[in-house]
Amino acid sequence: MTPPPPYSNAAAQMIAREIRARSIIETPRLAIVLGSGLGGLVDVIRDRVIVPYAEIPGLTDIHVAGQAGELVVGALDDVPVVILAGRFHVYEGHSPKLAGFPVRIAHAMGARTLLVTNAAGGINRSFVPGDFMIITDHLNLSGVSPLTGPQDDGDIRFPDMSDPYDASLRDQLRAAALALGIIVREGVYAGVQGPSYETRAEIKMLQLLGGDAVGMSTIPEVIVARALAMRVAGISCISNMASGVQSTPLDHADVLRMTAHVSTQFQSLVREFVRTMV
Repeated sequence: MTPPPPYSNAAAQMIAREIRARSIIETPRLAIVLGSGLGGLVDVIRDRVIVPYAEIPGLTDIHVAGQAGELVVGALDDVPVVILAGRFHVYEGHSPKLAGFPVRIAHAMGARTLLVTNAAGGINRSFVPGDFMIITDHLNLSGVSPLTGPQDDGDIRFPDMSDPYDASLRDQLRAAALALGIIVREGVYAGVQGPSYETRAEIKMLQLLGGDAVGMSTIPEVIVARALAMRVAGISCISNMASGVQSTPLDHADVLRMTAHVSTQFQSLVREFVRTMV
């Protein structure tokens, strides 16, 4: 039998069948991508089955500090979920298609809603480190798309991106934050390729373009999800202020310290959102 093309929906279906065979969860309701330093949510997943990315055909180890590199299937407060604990970044030399492929696997397993999370630098001067930002829209400034090339069977060729972050899911995130007394911001996520942090001039440009936070991930996953007609919600943890907004040099260690500081609050917000998700 001819193997399916790499990073395709057909390849994702084969992987999904193998993962289902390991887990008592047959059809996850929600997929969650956990960004840098936010992986503690895995610890509260019940009946979890952990599959290292390196054991999944087409994937490889994660080499970014603060990201485990595991696919986790289980129940989050009785809601069946698949957790993508860590992600592949284009700045590591990975293709955009690989960056979006774990979402294809989650969709093949049955998930029709995606929650993306990330650590991001604050551009909006009203933000402070430790804030959570509900993503309302994004700017894809990476210059790449995971859909480039022949259309994959099952994909929408020209997915509508006029409102990629589902309005009703944004409402549910606001309601979850309100119920917990957590103040949340809202704004536009500017996605860049990295791995260098942005210059002061680049941050000024992003401010003029309407960006509120900046990061080096997330957008390939959202584009793939929309091509598969998945509903998407997004949360950025503002782990630091961007270059020129804060005066001190930027350091990934500071990002991990801040995400660790807010991890309990982050888990509470996600759990409340999942509990009330419709």
